[in-house]
Amino acid sequence: MSRRPGTPRLLRQLNDRAALELLLSSGPLTRAELGELTGLSKVTAGQLLARLEERRLVAMVGEQAGGRGPNAALYGVVPSCAYVAGLDVLPDRISAGVADITGETVAEVCVDPSGHNDPVRLVRGAVQKACESAGIGMDRLRAFVIGTRGVVDPRTGDVRFSFDLPSWHEGVLAQLRRDLNVSVTIENDVNLAALAERFCGAALDVEDFVLVWAGVGQGLGVMLGGRLHRGFTGGAGEIGWLPVPGEPLPTEVTEPQSGSFQRLVGGDALASLADAHGIRGDSLADHVSQAVTNDSGGFLDELAGRLAVGVAAVAVVLDPGLIVLSGDIGRAGGKVLAARVEEAVARVCPSQPRVVVSEVMGNSVLRGALVSALNQAREQVFSETV
Repeated sequence: MSRRPGTPRLLRQLNDRAALELLLSSGPLTRAELGELTGLSKVTAGQLLARLEERRLVAMVGEQAGGRGPNAALYGVVPSCAYVAGLDVLPDRISAGVADITGETVAEVCVDPSGHNDPVRLVRGAVQKACESAGIGMDRLRAFVIGTRGVVDPRTGDVRFSFDLPSWHEGVLAQLRRDLNVSVTIENDVNLAALAERFCGAALDVEDFVLVWAGVGQGLGVMLGGRLHRGFTGGAGEIGWLPVPGEPLPTEVTEPQSGSFQRLVGGDALASLADAHGIRGDSLADHVSQAVTNDSGGFLDELAGRLAVGVAAVAVVLDPGLIVLSGDIGRAGGKVLAARVEEAVARVCPSQPRVVVSEVMGNSVLRGALVSALNQAREQVFSETV
């Protein structure tokens, strides 16, 4: 295995990167604090800060009062040194957001895709609207990530197939990259929701967990060893196809909503379940919210039992320890539903994982897209200091 020599240039680059990461996670910091945390001398820390200031990556943001002598300057990362964009693409809505390098969301917009079938045109329009709202040009973007329903091929990065978004097909990624002239990544929406959960939600810093997306469609986001597990073809987490007792196996796997678990917990099944318990609402989430409000134990117990079939199957294979419920139904059920699912799983699963509800505020797919884009942008910026 070849090794990169410890040249002064490489060492400066490593020190710069460590300093920037510390300023993002623990800043603002003084020169002395930065030196102490990185193990660098005050002189070296001062040279490092001067170098980063010259490249407009850090700036003085205040002062820290000391016991004797003048106040010490506080340094922080310049938020405007890089921006990223994230998108959540649905058949009836495209949500787009822009964040600065610190992770602060500076704009978030929604676009109606009705009447437009060209993915490139839709994405460009949504990103442009978000950038205008943020007051920046699209040329300021370092990276952006698109969350979409369907299976994304991990080898090519393209959408392999999507039942809900038929115009998203192989070749779209290359078109987007050519048109936008920036690093573009397409990712499965539930995977991004799981990424957001680990970054700022119920699975904060948890290495192994599974996110169960319960809504009109079903999905899993699997995090193992702190990394998303996508599977060989990108199909990991397509839990709607899980065979379950009492439900017929699909005769044609190209037909949407035909998977056995989908038949058990999908839209039609849950609408029938709610009707049987006399629960009314404008959506599936309304049904569940009303059941929680009215303490409709029978409905909630049966819903939890159905969800537990999928959760238990995942738990006995992966033993993640933590299951996060998300999606419209998972969020609507909240802690009440999560507790019932945990109890139902414990009756049939020896590993007995903890089940909690999502804690990500707002659109978790969009949040995950921004987190993923930030990781890419920081990698670029932190590698260009020397």
